[in-house]
Amino acid sequence: MRRRAFGAAATAALLILTTAPAQAHGGRAPEARVWVTTVDRVEQLHERAPVAFGRGGSPETTITIDPGTRYQSMDGFGASLTDSAASVLYRLDPAAREQAMRSLFDPRTGIGVSFLRQPIGSSDFTAAAAHYTYDDVPAGQTDFALRHFSIAHDRAQILPLLRRAKQLNPGLKIMGTPWSPPAWMKTTDSLIGGHLKDDPRIYDAYARYLVAYVQAYTRAGVPIDYLTVQNEPQNRHDGGYPGAAVPVAQEAKVISALGPLLRRVSPRTKILGYDHNWSTHPGDVATTPAGEDPETDYPYRLLDSPAAKWIAGTAYHCYSGDPSAQTALHEAHPDKGIWFTECSGSHGPTDTPEQIFRGTLTWHARTLTIGTTRNWAKSVVNWNIALDSTGGPHLGGCGTCTGLLTLQADGTVTRDAEYFTIGHLAKFVRPGAVRIASTSFGTTGWNGQLMDVAFRNPDGSTALVVHNENDDPRTFAVAVGDRSFEYTLPGGALATFTWPRGLTSELDLLPLTGATATASPAGETPAAAVDGDGSTRWSSGAAQQPGQYVQVDLGRTRTFRRVAIDSGASTGDYARGWELTASTDGTRWRTLARGTGTGQLTNVDVRPTRARYLRVTSTAGSGSWWSIADLRLYR
Repeated sequence: MRRRAFGAAATAALLILTTAPAQAHGGRAPEARVWVTTVDRVEQLHERAPVAFGRGGSPETTITIDPGTRYQSMDGFGASLTDSAASVLYRLDPAAREQAMRSLFDPRTGIGVSFLRQPIGSSDFTAAAAHYTYDDVPAGQTDFALRHFSIAHDRAQILPLLRRAKQLNPGLKIMGTPWSPPAWMKTTDSLIGGHLKDDPRIYDAYARYLVAYVQAYTRAGVPIDYLTVQNEPQNRHDGGYPGAAVPVAQEAKVISALGPLLRRVSPRTKILGYDHNWSTHPGDVATTPAGEDPETDYPYRLLDSPAAKWIAGTAYHCYSGDPSAQTALHEAHPDKGIWFTECSGSHGPTDTPEQIFRGTLTWHARTLTIGTTRNWAKSVVNWNIALDSTGGPHLGGCGTCTGLLTLQADGTVTRDAEYFTIGHLAKFVRPGAVRIASTSFGTTGWNGQLMDVAFRNPDGSTALVVHNENDDPRTFAVAVGDRSFEYTLPGGALATFTWPRGLTSELDLLPLTGATATASPAGETPAAAVDGDGSTRWSSGAAQQPGQYVQVDLGRTRTFRRVAIDSGASTGDYARGWELTASTDGTRWRTLARGTGTGQLTNVDVRPTRARYLRVTSTAGSGSWWSIADLRLYR
């Protein structure tokens, strides 16, 4: 990345970040706009007064944004306009239906839903009297020529709504996923349960069936951007709705037949693999037939197969495991993308509406809105975009699922927690945005801290999404370059901050891959100080005393101009006095800077320095422990 030249740096320790002037703001202090949703519903994507960036730092826990460190690009955020969702929206009169659609898809007056995952045929969420595919024939018959193929069912409600959605948001992306192949292709001759028949003619016919769907939808004005070949291919549970167990070998054979066909007739349509949970659900393992492999490493095997040449990446669901599985797969296959494509809010039989809203908001905020995107997801997609007050209509399957919108018994439409957890992304993060580095201190396991994710939009603006995992209010700072602001969020609240282009940093963050750390006293996990994860920390485990230190081996000689000593979310655990020394050989040390700590983040600016080893030493005493959540180097 290109940066402006850096002049002579002071050797003194600074509590500010050095940046280029934000000239785009005409000399005025740049401001961040703020939207907040609270667990008590008092604020629902409510725009508060803007907050101005000031110069200098803050003693509070600081979310540091580094626009120069970039990760995945984003495709969009949304849900599924299922057969059930379409039927619910069509219960509304035309004016109310239009209002509901605008609230979902209009980027200006609504939340700008930008990604839909559409069932190919029926799922458990269908309002029809019976389950269906696009090529159903009487039992015992086959249709290898696909003469009976038809999307007529979808022309009544689903396709008109999809076309209207694309009118409201032209950048909307559509993904297609089948819950079952046509029954005549399966071992059970039923849409429920069973496998694909292990027959080359079936693999070919199924691939052509999926291509026929893509072509038919395209002719109907709804081009398909992404395609998977089976929803939840390890789900063998008979829930009274369409499904099929599709082992890796079968999915690979379908994809190998499908890829060349799509390249010829619809090159825009990319194939995603797997489309199931972060980890194999215990129920899926338990229902694996005797003698069969449960394939708990399914996505790895698929991407290691010859079919991988046709696969753009992997789709994940939320019902088992956690989002860290996405990062593990990304590290194994960095050339393949990650998409998150299904999760539904749910509730118990005695939960009140208030409990459902609070629980769904807080879990989805940390696990999906932030957790999936910090783990390489290019999309965040919930399940039903709309349901009625009974959680339906559905034909088998989930009876406690929730949607983004709910049609109440009195005819009103209410917005549920998922509307806001998706909205805090979709309304502000444009397709094509890139996730950028930001320090985050919360976890998907709820550690009561601050969790966040940041994006740079195509127009250069920035969107930062922050979730306060604590039940009590939390005050924090946001720093971009030499500018920062402080803010306080209510307990459990979700917020999005946006600001225009112009704020940047002159410094590049250096990756510390391969760095190791030791400490005296060893305390808690010295390696956590250099793992790039603000939610982990080294802590002294004892009151601060002069002479305590953390020493880092960078693995090789590096050149840097700043060392950030970040004590993270453990307020008060910063070093009251410190000394920074460096060495090329680990034996001869030179002092770079000394100073007095005044807050959670201490940025030490030095002249360009080459060193392999760094040591931060405590020079003062305190009853507080000393913690380092993140030690960062910049050049």
